Amino acid sequence: MQKKINIQNKKARFLYEILDTYMAGIVLSGTEIKSIRNSKASIAESFCEFNDKGELFVVNMTVEEYKYGTHYNHRPKAERKLLLNKRELKKLEKEVKNSGLTIVPLRLFINENGYAKLDIALAKGKKLYDKRETIKDRDNKRNLDRVKKIYK
Repeated sequence: MQKKINIQNKKARFLYEILDTYMAGIVLSGTEIKSIRNSKASIAESFCEFNDKGELFVVNMTVEEYKYGTHYNHRPKAERKLLLNKRELKKLEKEVKNSGLTIVPLRLFINENGYAKLDIALAKGKKLYDKRETIKDRDNKRNLDRVKKIYK
């Protein structure tokens, strides 16, 4: 049908410690889904927050305007509602309010039925020394892989 759409937030795993993940649907208009299918979206600087009614929205997600959209085109940085079960929403809201955790999007993709989905994670911000530890582990793994490749 079409190529696989898999838009990642690579910074999220470096900046946050991932505690729990969820898959959420997104409420989109026609031109938004067309732009996403053309891989014209970014979730690099985005985060999720609750409104007064207890609904979850993704903020700062950029979906470029559709090239062939006329006056029906969407706003690129609009807040977009996320669809989760009521039980999951209540659990997330409780965690965010009580523990001071944050909700970050990890991956935007289109499933086999053609619907846009967003993998979100309940996360805790890393401290500077945790980030240094991550960098050190990554460098050690890279060097070990080099050595293994040489002696194969």
